[in-house]
Amino acid sequence: MLGETTRDRKAERREATRREILDVAWAVAREHGLAQLTLREVADRVGMRAPSLYTHFASKNAIYDAMFGAAWEECEQVAAQAQQQALSDTPRARLRAMTRTFFEFSVADLARYQLMNQRTIPGFTPSEEAFAPSVRTVRSAVDLLGAAGVTDRDDVEILFAMIAGLVDQQLANDPGGDTRRRLLDRAVEMWADGVGLSPDSAVSGPEPH
Repeated sequence: MLGETTRDRKAERREATRREILDVAWAVAREHGLAQLTLREVADRVGMRAPSLYTHFASKNAIYDAMFGAAWEECEQVAAQAQQQALSDTPRARLRAMTRTFFEFSVADLARYQLMNQRTIPGFTPSEEAFAPSVRTVRSAVDLLGAAGVTDRDDVEILFAMIAGLVDQQLANDPGGDTRRRLLDRAVEMWADGVGLSPDSAVSGPEPH
């Protein structure tokens, strides 16, 4: 009919197959570890011959690349939602929301966190396109800190390293537990004190340090 958009059913089927391949790849990675991902097992689970995967992904690293990009896109969306909900809060409250959101997203999925933040796969480097959402996510966090008056790059790097350390310790030593989760707010408050971020009751910017 006039005015209707013509559907590209072939493209839709191709995209659906790509999503299925990625879903299966994540399932294999979560069961056996990222480094144990094989095209043969992914193909078997999808119901195709391994060479047929090459019509959708040029290599195993191309699958990792798509997984990496999708993971960071999801993280970007979750972080943006959390920041939007915390807009009316104090700078420290927004900081706590930001760090809790990243911590919970990270510890919820070991394989995803390893691909996003650790060099787990020898020889794999994400493409510029796949890396872009991670850059945007970090830039958004840096902008949030800058709006609170924290502009020293070293201060920001210390915060990021501290959160990553707590995530790593949680996943390595207490997966499914809360030993490091319980330390998160305390660690953030110590950092905030160190950089002179105003207390929750204050309305002015951070004190000089």
